[in-house]
Amino acid sequence: MGIELINVFKAFNFNIILDDINLEINDGEFICLLGPSGCGKSTMLNLIAGLDSPTSGTIKIDGETISKPGPDRTMMFQESALFPWLNVWDNVMFGMKLPANKIDKAEQELRANKYLEMVNLLNYTKYNIHQISGGMKQRVALARALTLDSKALLMDEPFANLDKQTKNTLRDELEKIWEKTKRTFIYVTHSVEEAMFFADRIVMMSALPGRIKRIIPLDLPRPRQIDDFEFVHIRAEILKELRNEVDRVEEIKYKR
Repeated sequence: MGIELINVFKAFNFNIILDDINLEINDGEFICLLGPSGCGKSTMLNLIAGLDSPTSGTIKIDGETISKPGPDRTMMFQESALFPWLNVWDNVMFGMKLPANKIDKAEQELRANKYLEMVNLLNYTKYNIHQISGGMKQRVALARALTLDSKALLMDEPFANLDKQTKNTLRDELEKIWEKTKRTFIYVTHSVEEAMFFADRIVMMSALPGRIKRIIPLDLPRPRQIDDFEFVHIRAEILKELRNEVDRVEEIKYKR
């Protein structure tokens, strides 16, 4: 049944963050949330994660209303949020060992090996966190998130703090992982190119208040090539629309 956002409204201290959000996300889809700063992308992700609640409206997963975090949703942030006193293996194992997840030891080890291999870190299991690069830390965080076998993986600009070469490598790996696992991925980004590389659909947001401006389906063959004519053409259109939205937001701020 997927994830549904129905008439979602969110305000903080009388400031409207999200207004009239209606969105259906199908099982196994890769959805990218794209828009200018302040459009509520991260807020929407937090609401889906159950880390916050809408002021009004409803968010459901498989027909059940989301009211708190749950094992069917795993969140991944800009920072790797790893435990520096644990090595790579123990960081990946950490979530599975929590009693609430009820995963037996043999299954924990199977999953840890599976996903560490998927992110190309099987040879680094005994490394301490301070001994690995920023890109490797994000791979550890991704492996840890995948081991929980959640229905949906929620990602808030997970590659934003990495250099371009590392981003490109992880981007390729993440797409392969999505294709292998067929889980639902909801990915927040400021990068048009990144959104186009990943998304089945781009949810284009407007700001002040945050609303869904339009939804852009991308029926481009995978793996996508950034120099492909159709890719370049669509990217140019989205960039123009995004710039117009940024200009509109700046004008509103100036008038205030």
